[in-house]
Amino acid sequence: MPSLIHGSRSFPAWSGRTLVLGVTGAGDATVVAGADLPKATAKHLASVVPVLEVSTKVGDTTTLAAVPGVSADKVVLVGLGEGEGGSDPLRRAAGAAVRAAGKGSVALSLPHTDEAGLTAIAEGAFSGAYAFTAHKSAAPTEDREITVFSELGRKDSPKDVIARAETVARNVAWARDLVNTAPNLLYPQSFTEQVQQVAKASSGKLTVEVLDDEALVAGGFGGIVGVGQGSSRPPRIVTLSYAPRSKKVPHVALVGKGITFDTGGVCIKPSAGMTTMKSDMAGAAAVAATVVAAAELGLPIAVTGYLCLAENMPGGNAQRPGDVVTMRNGTTVEIIDTDAEGRMVLADGMALAAESGPDQIVDVATLTGACVVALGPKIFGVMGNDDALRTAITVASERADEASWPLPLPADLRSGLDSAVADIAHKGDRWGGALTAGLFLQEFAKDSSGEQIPWAHLDIAGPSFNEGSPWGHVPKGGTGVAVGTLLAHLTSLA
Repeated sequence: MPSLIHGSRSFPAWSGRTLVLGVTGAGDATVVAGADLPKATAKHLASVVPVLEVSTKVGDTTTLAAVPGVSADKVVLVGLGEGEGGSDPLRRAAGAAVRAAGKGSVALSLPHTDEAGLTAIAEGAFSGAYAFTAHKSAAPTEDREITVFSELGRKDSPKDVIARAETVARNVAWARDLVNTAPNLLYPQSFTEQVQQVAKASSGKLTVEVLDDEALVAGGFGGIVGVGQGSSRPPRIVTLSYAPRSKKVPHVALVGKGITFDTGGVCIKPSAGMTTMKSDMAGAAAVAATVVAAAELGLPIAVTGYLCLAENMPGGNAQRPGDVVTMRNGTTVEIIDTDAEGRMVLADGMALAAESGPDQIVDVATLTGACVVALGPKIFGVMGNDDALRTAITVASERADEASWPLPLPADLRSGLDSAVADIAHKGDRWGGALTAGLFLQEFAKDSSGEQIPWAHLDIAGPSFNEGSPWGHVPKGGTGVAVGTLLAHLTSLA
């Protein structure tokens, strides 16, 4: 695991492996740093940058050796764009530069004027160093040191900013690790044990409660029990809670879909559709990481995470289309397609969350392919029953550089969930599939009197797993998406 350090000396004197500087401009590239370049360095770079036709596109990198005026072994120049500013280019550039730097220590001196810019550099750099090596027989053991230079004054507390960024980035990395873990090793019980171990080792004050398969049956959790009944590895609901000392704080419930592997059940997926289905628990991973980070940051807000963990398998006792199950809140549901299982485990989790009387419920799920078709692989959809909450989530996602887009819940599509044999069918027809999934979940964002609780739904099916090449600060594989958004939202409430 890398470590983040605030650079206390002048960056030219730093004597590690790789120093990162920025380049910007619409035409000829101009080298920029977090402080003035030494004269010898500036003169050398001014002569070689035009010859090398260095790109200023955000995240593009050029490596130079033996640069005069600096003590580092090599310099990586990273594109910051045409000078539009903001934290997003800094985050993406820092991640790309650290990845391009390769092994060894790395230091970044990139221009920034405020805490948001420094946070983006630090989080992006940590993210760029991420690698999942748990399943490799000869995994590297190097603990990589990342130094971030900042000219911000003491009143901005750059050392504290970098420490907070490391806390966030470390928990994002844990979410990525969970998503990347092989499904024969990560299943409901082993996921539960990981959460228990992390909570115990955390500096935050966390409590963990577990409902096993027997407790789920006894508690009337027909949705998650039905999804998990085809597997030899039974389901769990893990409740991970953090509360500050003050009782007069908002309480937010986070509910995460945790399908540790999704075959589709008896409505089985084609083989090509299963290759990334170990990532169908990315919502639960994001929720777990968010609650741990909130506790370690000491946010003045109460947060409870509900991790709805199950494996969707086509066993001899698997759920069938046409089955009717009774959910935690007493609603009866007709099963239409066993490959639309995520909304069933979430609905039970939301019903449980509603019982605690939260001020808000936010669920996170790799829920529908329809959302990926609509928004592509890098943008998640946001739906909800409260316009202010939905807007707050999209604003938070922008601050975290996690692209999202608000989607509606059209009332006229609700009739597509009508059932002749139960209170509701769990799936509509193919049109507006992401929206009808949201409409189904909306039925469970209610208190015991039937009053709606402010609720938002994040469909992260697209950006939760990057099947392509790394880009910016985002690695191949699990991305940890939604952790940054959720923490930004919680911070805004606090």
